[in-house]
Amino acid sequence: MTAALGPAVALGFLLGAGSWLVMVRLPFMRKPTFQDRVEPQLRAHNLHSRLLRPIGRDVAPFGPLERILRPVVREGLGLLARFDPGGTALARKLARAGAAKSVVDFRAEQLLWAAGGVLLAVLGVLASAVSGRFLPLAALIAVAGSAAGGYLLRSFVLDLRIKRREAAFLAEFPGVAELLALAVAAGESALNAMERICRTSNGELAKEFAEVLADARSGKPFTEALQAFSARTEVPAVVRFVDGLVVAVDRGTPLAEVLRAQAADVRDAAKRELMESAGRKEIGMMVPLVFGVLPLTVIFAAFPAVVALDISL
Repeated sequence: MTAALGPAVALGFLLGAGSWLVMVRLPFMRKPTFQDRVEPQLRAHNLHSRLLRPIGRDVAPFGPLERILRPVVREGLGLLARFDPGGTALARKLARAGAAKSVVDFRAEQLLWAAGGVLLAVLGVLASAVSGRFLPLAALIAVAGSAAGGYLLRSFVLDLRIKRREAAFLAEFPGVAELLALAVAAGESALNAMERICRTSNGELAKEFAEVLADARSGKPFTEALQAFSARTEVPAVVRFVDGLVVAVDRGTPLAEVLRAQAADVRDAAKRELMESAGRKEIGMMVPLVFGVLPLTVIFAAFPAVVALDISL
């Protein structure tokens, strides 16, 4: 009993100290600092443009350990990126998705997703081993397949994000083009009209216009900023719109008429896409009708006659 008293006292002391540290760090136990008391009474005077504000990185989800190991991991991925043949295509896909990350960051995320797949596969293998159904070859195939599946799943999620973003482009573009044409017709320049749209609207196109304005304000010519926007997207309607806007700015063509024509073109394209989608769904509805509803109708119609023939025989 006496031998166990020392460890018990030490563990009790550690438990009490840990509980006290947790208690004193709770919000209602902390005294407000002078900065916390004065800050609500002051107004921040930020003279920098909101469009040129650097994008802050998220806090590391794994805490200090990730921040310590991140330079090593980034250096290793940078060395691997030299032998990556699809780095240029991946950079274009990231730009189309509007992701503020590099190819190295995306490859790191793919490796993390693969590690998650391996972890899930290992848990499944351990569960099967506990139940007495462990097969080494099947376990190896499951772990390798889960790693490859997690790696490819991250690319699939990126493709889905690109499709959603391009669909949002097509949905927002007619209204944004009309607003741009209205602002230009009211006497504003194309740059000021684009800035007005960024202030008054939210969406994927507004974010891209904000990047165009940031490039223009950083010293790049407005037409080159528009061409960079055209290179970041592969939506045909948006590409035609940007090319028409570049030609109109270079040659002095009336912008309002060009923008209205572009908006009308996109609306017509949306109507055609809607009609084609309705036609495809109509053909798809024929499959359950022919193979599901029609056989049941024939059975219900022919069953009484078959039963009558059996009775008469």
